[in-house]
Amino acid sequence: MIPPAHAPAFLAAHGWGDAQILPLAGDASFRRYFRVVGAGRQAVLMDAPPPHEDPRPFIAVAEFLSGQGLTAPAILARDLDQGLLLIEDFGDVRLRETLDAAPDAEAGHYAGVTDLLVHLHARPPMAGLPVHGLAQWLDEVTLFTDWYCSALDLEVDRDAFRAAWEKVLAPVEADGLPRVTVLRDYHAENIMLVPGRGGIAHYGLLDFQDALVGHPAYDLASVLEDARRDVTPAVEAAMLDRYVAATGQGEAFRAAYWALAAQRNTRILGVFVRLWKRDGKEGYRRFQPRMWGLLERDLAHPVLAAVRTWFDENVPASKRAEAWA
Repeated sequence: MIPPAHAPAFLAAHGWGDAQILPLAGDASFRRYFRVVGAGRQAVLMDAPPPHEDPRPFIAVAEFLSGQGLTAPAILARDLDQGLLLIEDFGDVRLRETLDAAPDAEAGHYAGVTDLLVHLHARPPMAGLPVHGLAQWLDEVTLFTDWYCSALDLEVDRDAFRAAWEKVLAPVEADGLPRVTVLRDYHAENIMLVPGRGGIAHYGLLDFQDALVGHPAYDLASVLEDARRDVTPAVEAAMLDRYVAATGQGEAFRAAYWALAAQRNTRILGVFVRLWKRDGKEGYRRFQPRMWGLLERDLAHPVLAAVRTWFDENVPASKRAEAWA
C-alpha cells in the first residue's frame, strides 16, 4: 500500500499538495485506495493503474447514480492516463462493521438497502452498459468447474453442468421482467453510512464500476446472500417480501431470485479459488463454508432441481464445506 510515485504531483496539480496520503484499502482487483488528508479536509485517492484498470466506467456509473438521487462519490479530480481519481470520502462508517457491532439494526438497514434497489429499479437502466443475461450467466458459472473442481481434483460432467444451469436459467432470461441497472457487487462491505443524509441517500455506494444491465433479482440476491457476512434468514425472507410488495412482482421474480442467488454463489465459489490459486490471495478461502451454506439453501428450492441433481451426482460432501473446515 505504497502510493504510486506520480500521486503527489497529481494531488498538487489539483490543490492538495500539502496533503498526507494514507493507506486505506485494496480489493480483489488491481485497484487500491488511499485517504488524502490536509487543511481540514479529506478525500479518497483511487489508484486504478492502466492497463489493468480503467477508471472511466467508475466515473460514468457514479455520475449516473448521482443523477438518480442516490449517493455515489463525487469526482473531485482525475488523471485518466495514469489511472488516478480523487473522489469524495464517505468516512469510516461501513454497513458491515455497523451490523457486526449492532445486530439488532440488521432489519432496519436491510430495509434501507432494499428500498434503494426499489428506487433504482423504478428508473430506466443506464445506457451503454453491457448486458447481463443467459449467455453471461452460463459463462460465469463455469468458473466453478474451471477453478473449484480443478483445485479439489474433482472429475465432473462439465457438459451436464452447463445443461443443468441452462435449464434453470433459461426461464429467468425469458420471464419478461424489466431489465435494470445491476451494480453487481452490492453488499455490506461496499455500502457506507453517510452522515447527514437520510432515507436511501444515507447509503453511500462503492465498487460499482462493473455495473451491467440485467435482472432485477440479481442485486437483491447479492446483498441478502452476502459472501462476507451472515444475513439472518428471516431478514432475507422479509426483504424479499418487501421488494415484491413494493414493486408488484410475483412468483416469476421469486423464482429468479433463487436461481440467480444460486448462480452467483456458485460463481463466487470458483472466483474465490481463482483468487487463491492464481493471485495468491489465500484469505478468500475462509469464505468458502459460508458460500456453501448459502448455495445449499438455494439448491433446496424446487426451481433449482436440475442443478441440485448435478451437485448430488458430482460433488460429494467432503468436497463442499467440509473441504474448508
